[in-house]
Amino acid sequence: MTLIATSRERGIATLTLDSPANRNALSAALVGELREALADRAADDTVRAVVLTHTGSTFCAGADLTAPPDPEAFVGLMREIVALPKPVVARVTGHVRAGGLGLLAACDIAVAGEASSFALTESRLGLAPAVISLTLLPRVDRTAANRYYLTGERFDAAEAARISLVTLAAEDVDKALVPVLDGLRRASPQGLAASKELVTATVLRSFDQYAEDLIARSAALFASDEAREGMTAFLERRDPAWVR
Repeated sequence: MTLIATSRERGIATLTLDSPANRNALSAALVGELREALADRAADDTVRAVVLTHTGSTFCAGADLTAPPDPEAFVGLMREIVALPKPVVARVTGHVRAGGLGLLAACDIAVAGEASSFALTESRLGLAPAVISLTLLPRVDRTAANRYYLTGERFDAAEAARISLVTLAAEDVDKALVPVLDGLRRASPQGLAASKELVTATVLRSFDQYAEDLIARSAALFASDEAREGMTAFLERRDPAWVR
């Protein structure tokens, strides 16, 4: 069963996260399929840009705690989105949690609908937004990052736009995307690739400099007693032992 649905219209390839059983969580299988789909679109000269969207009410629930991807594979996915020589546009009409925010922040442009909500829930599980900092911290307002990294609070699309996590919050996401996609169709492939290279250069350097350390830090946290308690409590739908 495929976890990524695909379609195309006038040079825009759409990749749809289609794993409703786990709310489009980042399983090893989903990460692998998405990487393959992106590589195929990168090599296709008829594709001008990629739209990344989802089925159901959740864009991405974060890591699949029952079948998580290898951290290096997930970091590779985020880097490939950033480095793809074609723009990647996120279309979000649902909830985004934890690692899903790292996936979202890797995209060049993101439009979120009014039903969307966002939360960095790692601290509540005994973890930290380690590897997703590679895409989040260059994008998100630092004061907001301080708050949401630490508290795990949920926030809406308007707040996501205010802190620069998404490009635009819109009542009608598809209507808001019309001028964006029209602009991408009018741009030359060379112009798009060269322009994207300019705005992503600093982010790619941070991957090269910090990814290895953050992967190790993430692995250490996942292996800790606190994280085991946090993830067990989450799966059992109870408060972890440290909640006061």
